[in-house]
Amino acid sequence: MSLSADLWAANSDLASRILSHGFVRGLREGSLPIECFKGYVAQDAYFLEAFARAYAFCLANSRSREDLYGFAGLIAGVLQELKLHKGYAERWRVDLDGVAPIEATRAYVDFLLETARRGNLGETIAAMTPCMRLYAFLGRSLAANSVAKLYSEWVKTYADPGFEALAAQLEALLDLHAQDTEAVRAHYRRAMELELGFFAAHI
Repeated sequence: MSLSADLWAANSDLASRILSHGFVRGLREGSLPIECFKGYVAQDAYFLEAFARAYAFCLANSRSREDLYGFAGLIAGVLQELKLHKGYAERWRVDLDGVAPIEATRAYVDFLLETARRGNLGETIAAMTPCMRLYAFLGRSLAANSVAKLYSEWVKTYADPGFEALAAQLEALLDLHAQDTEAVRAHYRRAMELELGFFAAHI
């Protein structure tokens, strides 16, 4: 089993908790209050900007031309997500300028950027991979059943094979650059815990 697959399996308990969380159920059922989703969109846009910066640290610490291509493509994927959020913001009048991060967002952003600034490429990728793999997992899981129209665009985005390809690309970089160390496992686990906290903060 690859390291990325082993880490995902080792954190399946948190993935299951997130899938069954009221926020995610509300996306599938269409029962999540719009105000909760609007708050999530604003905070997630703030987070994604930091996520792109963490990728930039990875790019700066990359070791080969192929790494440069890989991280540049992953940054482009984040920019596409931000365009999706901009569409939500325009539709539901969410102000994405000057977003004040809530505690859950700040904790996740600080964790990512502090890890990235230390310059250990494998540990940084380990801190970033859970976000991509988790969202691909949520998208596919929700799309496997009927989804209410209200949030179907969100589900469709993360169920898309293109997003799965980005998650797999990051996992390949994890397998290439990370060692199976206590720090790598701790960073992966911490990111999953912060994902759960992020969803919990919006319901």
